[in-house]
Amino acid sequence: MKSISDRAEVSVDFPSKAYMGAFGRESSFEVKVEPDEVMLRIVRSGEERREVSVHLHYYLLADILAQLGEGLVHHDFLDQAHLDKLREGADSLVQALKDRKPAKK
Repeated sequence: MKSISDRAEVSVDFPSKAYMGAFGRESSFEVKVEPDEVMLRIVRSGEERREVSVHLHYYLLADILAQLGEGLVHHDFLDQAHLDKLREGADSLVQALKDRKPAKK
């Protein structure tokens, strides 16, 4: 598990109820890369323990990344520190994808 450097908020809305939770610097996360999906797990330990897991299949993850890119093109509200961290993460992903060969079927 890796420490969260910022903050995450999660909400799940059902017809008769909603669940919301915040995860800050006292929380941690992990990402698991699986054959069919990526799993993101965020954990807040302690008295108010909570945990959320999100499983994203690769086509959906690709769509999310594309939408993020399109959104950033139209907005200039991020400061240099946030832009640098996003570039660092995106560069890491791009390098990993360039180095990968497709699985044989």
